[in-house]
Amino acid sequence: MTTSAPKPVLTTNLIILHLTVFVWGFTGILGQLITISAVNLVWYRVLIAVVSLFFYVFFYKKSAKIGSKMYLKLALTGALVGGHWILFFASIKLSTVPVTLVCLSSMTLFTAILEPLINKKSISKMEILAGILIISGIVMIFKFESHYTKGIIAGLTSALLASLFSIINSRFVQKIESPVIAFYELSGALLWISLYLLATHGFNKSMVPTTADVGYLLVLGTICTSVAYVAGVSVMRELSAFRVALITNLEPVYGIILAFIFFGDMNKMTIGFWAGAMLILSTIFLFPVAQKHIARRRSRI
Repeated sequence: MTTSAPKPVLTTNLIILHLTVFVWGFTGILGQLITISAVNLVWYRVLIAVVSLFFYVFFYKKSAKIGSKMYLKLALTGALVGGHWILFFASIKLSTVPVTLVCLSSMTLFTAILEPLINKKSISKMEILAGILIISGIVMIFKFESHYTKGIIAGLTSALLASLFSIINSRFVQKIESPVIAFYELSGALLWISLYLLATHGFNKSMVPTTADVGYLLVLGTICTSVAYVAGVSVMRELSAFRVALITNLEPVYGIILAFIFFGDMNKMTIGFWAGAMLILSTIFLFPVAQKHIARRRSRI
């Protein structure tokens, strides 16, 4: 019996997904290269992303009509998105790209705990075990990288907010197209951040980016936000959720490798950091594999 060759569409989507995850990993590099503050950085990022998504939604004639209640929900969720990005970039500026990306990996732990609570489902023993292992890895990083305490706290809080809006969006996506959700949520994020800057007199000279910053911000707002988001959603038409989740876990790996290439950040990390990071990343990689293996065994019984 001869095995059939992989479908070209499947191969193409796998390549697109890997490129998308690689682009997400590059976000941390841009965050360290851009010189303006985390809040100002996110304001520009969201502004550029909203403008580009506006053209995408209306150019492809996506139905952007939603009720006032739904718009309010999306706008409030946008506050979580904006907070997540601000804390993400603040973590990078307070620590290093590898530390931030490893902290962001704890999103798996937060989701394992929060999703069953929000959706009123039971927490599996496997999720509890994965959570314990991730907590152990985070404790190790805290112990050996105590001089990055503020950055670690910002990174963990960023992961918590990312987990919350991901769970919320899993409900919204059943009713509204993903690009439309992104457009309204990022519009909400832009509104909340603008109000914060107005209240704190943040619209001042410190917001003026350098020439290099402008280039980095354009790449961050278009390629790393709008384009990557739309591409990441489009591949889900052909790839299973399991495969998408598995490949997405490569983001911290890509980010850490890029940080080494650009900044040599690996030389700043202690053995304790790498031990904790390996524990967290291996748990994230092995968790879906073990979950699928157990599901197969149960289906045979």
